[in-house]
Amino acid sequence: MEEILLHKKHGMRTLILSIFVELLSIVGTVLGAVIMEEIPRLNWLGGTLFVFSLLLMCVAWIPLLGLRVLKPQEALALTLFGKYIGTLKGEGFYSINPFCVAVNPAAQTKLNQSGDVSHKATATKNNELGAVLEIPSKKISLKIMTLNNNRQKINDCLGNPVEIGIAVMWRVVDTAKAVFNVDNYKEYLSLQCDSALRNIVRIYPYDVAPGVDTTGDGVEDDGSLRGSSEVVASRIRDEIQTRVNEAGIEVIEARITYLAYAPEIAAVMLQRQQASAIIDARKMIVDGAVGMVEMALERLNENQLVQLDEERKAAMVSNLLVVLCGNHDAQPVVNAGNLY
Repeated sequence: MEEILLHKKHGMRTLILSIFVELLSIVGTVLGAVIMEEIPRLNWLGGTLFVFSLLLMCVAWIPLLGLRVLKPQEALALTLFGKYIGTLKGEGFYSINPFCVAVNPAAQTKLNQSGDVSHKATATKNNELGAVLEIPSKKISLKIMTLNNNRQKINDCLGNPVEIGIAVMWRVVDTAKAVFNVDNYKEYLSLQCDSALRNIVRIYPYDVAPGVDTTGDGVEDDGSLRGSSEVVASRIRDEIQTRVNEAGIEVIEARITYLAYAPEIAAVMLQRQQASAIIDARKMIVDGAVGMVEMALERLNENQLVQLDEERKAAMVSNLLVVLCGNHDAQPVVNAGNLY
């Protein structure tokens, strides 16, 4: 359980006091040496002052090792001789036990996400070569970060391979769990995203399909990866959250960033979609053409312009359907003689 260390923001006081004691010890060392040299009868006093000041000079800098500076939305999980003692949170200049050690096993882990920028410092010993030293920071970022996980090839509920990628917005809310409950909380989150994505995608078809139940209530529905992206993303987010609770991570949002059929079946599925679109268009054209033919026959009967027998009606229907349903404009043929 996370324990916040309070009343530790006295880093400036510790810094000033340590510098003052260090200067005082230097003065005492010099004064002790002068007394031993100039006043022989006070050698015992000069020797005592010299030794005490020298010892003080050797230990006065130790509290400086416990100074820590934190920026907003940063934290440090501290251990003392292997035991977790608490976490520093919030911006400020802190002074802690100089023997405390900050722990962050994911400090050097680089994922395809925001916030993973290595902290670099210019070297002072090799300026001619311009060497750069990478200093892994043990600070834990509490900012909202975006994990852009790699695209995965997953079979949907119909067995069709699809490629899908997600972006997950997350942040650390419990530093103790993040550091001590899992080996590396960043890698843990990435692996759990992959697992949760597979579990959810296999429930849905890529496009709407008959006889598919995506909600688990035993009733078929119209859920699909392409048409129900918001619902799918919400279920992925909930699935990931249940898996990373023990790592002290809060998943704020998950979004589908890429969705497509796998390359090996993409061409076939495109043809299928085109064929389905053509069939729907033809059906609409035929329905409209039949309605226009019916209207034409009714108007002719109402106005009694032409008396048509069944054979003439069949011929007229056939001609009108050819004209209305054809892909190209009809070429008129003028019949100057008898209809028969």
